[in-house]
Amino acid sequence: MEKIIEKALRESIGAMESFIGENTSNLIHFSEKIASAFNDDRKLMICGNGGSAADAQHIAGEFVNRFLLERPPLPAIALTTDTSVLTSIGNDYSFEEIFSKQVKAIGMEGDVLLAISTSGNSANVIAAVKAATNLGIYTGLLTGSRGGRLASQVDLAMIVNHNIAPRIQETHIFAGHTICQLVDHILFQQGIKED
Repeated sequence: MEKIIEKALRESIGAMESFIGENTSNLIHFSEKIASAFNDDRKLMICGNGGSAADAQHIAGEFVNRFLLERPPLPAIALTTDTSVLTSIGNDYSFEEIFSKQVKAIGMEGDVLLAISTSGNSANVIAAVKAATNLGIYTGLLTGSRGGRLASQVDLAMIVNHNIAPRIQETHIFAGHTICQLVDHILFQQGIKED
């Protein structure tokens, strides 16, 4: 069993190191987009399914509450949390529209959408990206493997070059934390955001 643990650790570290090697500039660019949106009184919306839904909520919580710095709350919304909205859309229309209808309802030009999909092929995430693009919302993607269909539909794709879902998801939450830290740095340590 120790070998299973050691193998998982090596895979996880390897996935993260490879991701950072390929996406450092992407993480900085995406963080700058989010910071700019916050500075312009716009918001970050985040969506995904399953473990990616949990990551969406986790990242939104880091922005709304705090990450490492004591600072004002920042406007981030996980589109995965309102069960009445999700189930009414899923029941009356289709599961594919659970995120896109929310983007259409609350999204506005200047916002940012972070789409999270391990496969890059989640139909409801694709629909959310299309809705966001139509509204002039900047779209970023955290995905794995080769990026799936979503990679070519977003403004910025950040791909974990791995095929094992848990390693991809572990890297996604690392990326999410890194984005939170960079946004805090841009807004509050470089002095752009005023209280």
